[in-house]
Amino acid sequence: MKMYKIALTIAGSDPTGGAGLQADLRTFQRMGVYGLSIPCVLTAQNTGGVSNILDLPVDFFSDQAGALLKDIRPDALKTGMLHSPDIVEIIAGKIKELSLENLVVDPIIASSTGVALVKEGVSGAVKKFLFPLSKVITPNINEASVLTGMDIRGETEMKDAAVKLRDYGAETVIVTGGHLQGKAVDLLFDGEEFLTLENERLEGEFHGTGCVFSATVTACLALGYSIKESFVKANDFTSNAMKTAFFAGKGMKILNI
Repeated sequence: MKMYKIALTIAGSDPTGGAGLQADLRTFQRMGVYGLSIPCVLTAQNTGGVSNILDLPVDFFSDQAGALLKDIRPDALKTGMLHSPDIVEIIAGKIKELSLENLVVDPIIASSTGVALVKEGVSGAVKKFLFPLSKVITPNINEASVLTGMDIRGETEMKDAAVKLRDYGAETVIVTGGHLQGKAVDLLFDGEEFLTLENERLEGEFHGTGCVFSATVTACLALGYSIKESFVKANDFTSNAMKTAFFAGKGMKILNI
């Protein structure tokens, strides 16, 4: 019998530990969930930005997923940086084959410093193959803009984008609005109603906020919380981690998780 609930992250590796699968695993641990990880891409980066990206061979990625999931079944899983369309299709295939539940999709497109993190076709593949399998998707406003083709300038456009994104098949959409002017607004849409949460904007640049937020949602789902409860807990956890963020290097702040 399992002693812990289990969450899986499928994402890129970040040597700083501030984002990517390393941040996901630290978040899982803080939430009392045992973390599994399958890296699909390696990055050369520091707190100042990403300088290089290396794909893992597709066959090896598939072997990792097959070996792990044959042995351990996660209670929830999340995807982060998925650099190639082939990886997206493999993940979707494994989820359907094993009937995995509680999928959280963080549709990462670019780094905090604006560096493109995915190949051409990835956004379309994520919408086509992963959104219909997902319990929740967690784009920030920049990612939501790319995925919908909309210009998001405020809460009204966030709601319109959430409705459009849900049409791609996600059960619930959370759009994080930390990049908006004024207060930071996060918005949830489950097909029936909207729920918005506001936080005071904090000074400075922060590394890995989206990863930490989506990892917290994933951990909460693994623990049996509802989507709305997971949303509130992730908002609180990420906000508190940002308030106590620190400088590990010369660039962005690392969240204190």
